[in-house]
Amino acid sequence: MARIVSALLIGLIFGAGIALSGMANPAKILNFFDFAGAWDPSLAFVMAGALAVTAPGYALILKRRAPALDTGFHLPSGKGIDLPLIAGSAVFGIGWGISGFCPGGAIPALGLMETDAVVFVAAMVAGILVARYLRNATRARTATGAA
Repeated sequence: MARIVSALLIGLIFGAGIALSGMANPAKILNFFDFAGAWDPSLAFVMAGALAVTAPGYALILKRRAPALDTGFHLPSGKGIDLPLIAGSAVFGIGWGISGFCPGGAIPALGLMETDAVVFVAAMVAGILVARYLRNATRARTATGAA
């Protein structure tokens, strides 16, 4: 029960931060990318503020043996840069630049029932499912080819 309440509170705080910072507003995001037009640098300050909180937070928390509500930390083990990482980053950036939404901003915007947010999240879920299918198909093909 503590994990559910904790997740709910963290989600509410995150959603409130996204809403207050304007990251749920696609126009604000698109204006950040519009260097030749109505450039709005405020997103850079939002990102800098997030890094200023996150970096010391990680340094402090990772000194612990385990998180408060789990038996251990679940950190990425891969340190290399590979094709899936590059492709995923490119798709994320292109989608963000085209739509003005990233997953962190689109999920809270769903609460406003904006059509753009609903379409973005549906496309995001479809993309996740296609990527998962392709990854599993590639693994299966590799496993049968190695056998």
